[in-house]
Amino acid sequence: MPIGSGGRSVPFIGRREEQRVLTELLDGVRDGHSGTLVLAGEPGTGKTSLLDRAAASGPDVQVVRIFGVESEMVLGFAALHRLLRPWLTEIDALPTPQRDALRTAFGGLAAVPADRYLVGMAVLTLLAEAAVAQPMLCIVDDAHWLDRASVEVLAFVARRLHAEAIGLIFATRPHGLAVFDGLPALTVQGMPGDDAGSLLAASIAGRLDGAVAAKLVDGTGGNPLALVELAGTLTAEQLTGTAPLPRSLPVGTLLESHYRRQIEQFPAETRALLLLVSAAPTEEPTRLWRAAAQLGVAADRADPALSAGVLTDSLDFRHPLIRSAVYRGADAADRRRVHAALAAVCDPVLDLDRHAWHRAEATIGLDEEVAAELERASENARIRGGYAEQAAFLSRAADLSPDPQDQAARLVAAARAHLALGEPRAARALLDRAERGLVDPVPRALARQARATAQIYSGRFTDVPTILLEAAESIADREPSLARKMMFEALQAIVFSDDRATTLTLRDLAREVLASPAAETPAPTYTDLFLTGYATRTAVGYRAAVPLMRAALATLDTAENLAEECLPLAVISAFTAEDVWDDKVGRRAWQRLEAHDRANGALGTLRTTLMVGATWEMRAGRFAAASARHDELAELSDVLRQAHPKIQQVELLAWSGREAEARAAATADVGFDDVINNSLAILEIGLGRYAEALVGLLPSFERDMPGVANRSLHDIVEAGVRSGDHEAAKAALARMQERVPVSGTPWGLGLLARCRALMADDEQAEELYRESADLLARTQITVELARTHLVYGEWLRRRRRRSDARAQLRKAYEMFTSMGATAFAERARTELTATGERPRGRDEQVTHGLTAQEKQVARLAAAGATNDEIAARLFLSTSTIEYHLTKIFRKLAITSRRKLAGALDD
Repeated sequence: MPIGSGGRSVPFIGRREEQRVLTELLDGVRDGHSGTLVLAGEPGTGKTSLLDRAAASGPDVQVVRIFGVESEMVLGFAALHRLLRPWLTEIDALPTPQRDALRTAFGGLAAVPADRYLVGMAVLTLLAEAAVAQPMLCIVDDAHWLDRASVEVLAFVARRLHAEAIGLIFATRPHGLAVFDGLPALTVQGMPGDDAGSLLAASIAGRLDGAVAAKLVDGTGGNPLALVELAGTLTAEQLTGTAPLPRSLPVGTLLESHYRRQIEQFPAETRALLLLVSAAPTEEPTRLWRAAAQLGVAADRADPALSAGVLTDSLDFRHPLIRSAVYRGADAADRRRVHAALAAVCDPVLDLDRHAWHRAEATIGLDEEVAAELERASENARIRGGYAEQAAFLSRAADLSPDPQDQAARLVAAARAHLALGEPRAARALLDRAERGLVDPVPRALARQARATAQIYSGRFTDVPTILLEAAESIADREPSLARKMMFEALQAIVFSDDRATTLTLRDLAREVLASPAAETPAPTYTDLFLTGYATRTAVGYRAAVPLMRAALATLDTAENLAEECLPLAVISAFTAEDVWDDKVGRRAWQRLEAHDRANGALGTLRTTLMVGATWEMRAGRFAAASARHDELAELSDVLRQAHPKIQQVELLAWSGREAEARAAATADVGFDDVINNSLAILEIGLGRYAEALVGLLPSFERDMPGVANRSLHDIVEAGVRSGDHEAAKAALARMQERVPVSGTPWGLGLLARCRALMADDEQAEELYRESADLLARTQITVELARTHLVYGEWLRRRRRRSDARAQLRKAYEMFTSMGATAFAERARTELTATGERPRGRDEQVTHGLTAQEKQVARLAAAGATNDEIAARLFLSTSTIEYHLTKIFRKLAITSRRKLAGALDD
């Protein structure tokens, strides 16, 4: 029961709809399902009472409960650590990537920064395992005061719950946390008149006048906490209507003032103890009492607050709002004394973050020693992946820095941490503050690099390459490695954003790169080789660039460190492999990068490796595998709460002949115009609209961007020949004849042979078509092998060699049909029919009503993956995988995993 301000027990009244929702959630948890609920409401509307009600629902559900602590919002993963305290000994049993991520987040392992979503998977796995023994309810009160790292992880877990027997309930202020958007929510408002009147009557011992009750209910908006508090403070005369009511009733922010007035009546030492409790989580009573001793406050000074019902026996506040009232209402000097006491009882080595932060909160003015400790703590935060914590530590360190240059450097570092969080506006504000103190070239260059990144986040690429190049040039002699990295980022910004949208062209950048003193290095990394390779390709020529580009791919294939600090390697490696027509090294680079991302839980970069992987699978004619990767990409984008990129899907949709979807996807993303136009050209060629294909392809030919232009040369030849634009076809063929022999790969040579056949006379064409088929059969570019069979068959039919044509067209038809390349299959079917053969149609695959996620689970299980492996790959718990498999078996009418592959094929 709620406790009034005078310690009087008050019955729980009303809230029937809220109780119904909570009961349904708990009943589902008891049945083995999971559920999430966000209770949002103004202070005092009854959220905490509802949480109390849920927590007391029965002994058959284990309950773990935490609350946000306003003064600890800056300490990354602090709230998560408190939530998981009962299961910390189980962390070592987690899958290795999850175990290491969680240990890193909690400061127990110095590794690469913990991926936020891999930490979330670790938490999901830990809680799901704990819920096997008994259904679980996790309650998080005052979620708006959780540290950002913890709340993001818990929101991730909430979105992945399905069949683990876990309930997760958050209570927060309205419009407080965008991270909860989309989760099931219930707004808690003031109580309706009758219920509010009943609550008020139950909260007093004497008589209550009806008119007075109506005024109180109306004046408080039915706020239950305000009504309960009023009941303990109004006189008998006021309650019976013989004395006037207060002008200001304690609602909203006035409730805090009301609590402050109550607290002011306590002795000074009791107030000091309450302030100490408000600044530290009560799960650590030993630390709290040691800090109290530092302040000279005896333990029995808690008695007045305990007797008044302000504190509970567990040294928690009766209501979370009292905590806020105590902390915010205290004098600044008193707060500093409390933080100094807390700093004194924190180990400066083992608990550096708390020690540094409490020490900073105890400091007024400038103090380099405290600023330096905050900077050291910020590095701990970065290692844990607590970028919000890192930014807060560095910003506070800058405020305390006596030296303007130190202050500027710390502001720049804080801005970079905000960029890691995807917060360009906050980063720009800090960079503006730092500007005057940036005297040294290196911090100034880092600041400019951060400004460029902020513009990328805001979708403005125009000046980005210029800013990065100027920053690189300013430190080329002093920090050549950093300068090369900045130039590489400038290169990627141009290539990925379309250099027509930037003030610096790729050709201009290439010349500057090759002329820079930073370009020379005795031990180039893969990024150095990519940089010089692309610069050479643009400024010198293709022949000189090929060895450098191949060396970059080879180094990427063997490099130990694949961690990415700039734009994705998967895309630049795929572009490079396409530019030299090397499918083997391109596929190998993709597979290594994807394996690295999965093993290390690098979900942000996994998005791009999935896109690139889908493209390689599509080119191998495995459209179903490509589609599965796009499904996984969509799922991952949902997990990361990011837009699902459509650009790489355009080509698959084009090959599949799904015209409306391909055109819609082509308009969904900004940039990569040449890539999109090249993909749509596949659609036009498949549909026999060659002139339209050529219109989309020629701009790419003219610009000759590395990794984009070469991939379309064979399409220009076919579209030019078929549309009658022989000049365009000749120009594209001439470029292929110049470049393909330099690369010397079966992919490039096979395409070149087909293009020469398309433009050759009858005596040479047939031999060239056969050469093309032989060469492409040695690659994994199956779609192009099928196209060779198609155009060879078309050529044979036009020469009335029906029997020979049927053999080639039948191969093309079967290959395109088995892939799902509808438009090209129809082209082959039409040609085959013209030879007198009636090809049999292929039935559409039956999915038996499997959802997209069930298809993913089924495919992975059919391939031999264990439940744990599937759970890790799809960011779900093993309980949810088991649940999905049960439904899959029922829908496919099978009883074991051994039959999955056959059922899916059928």
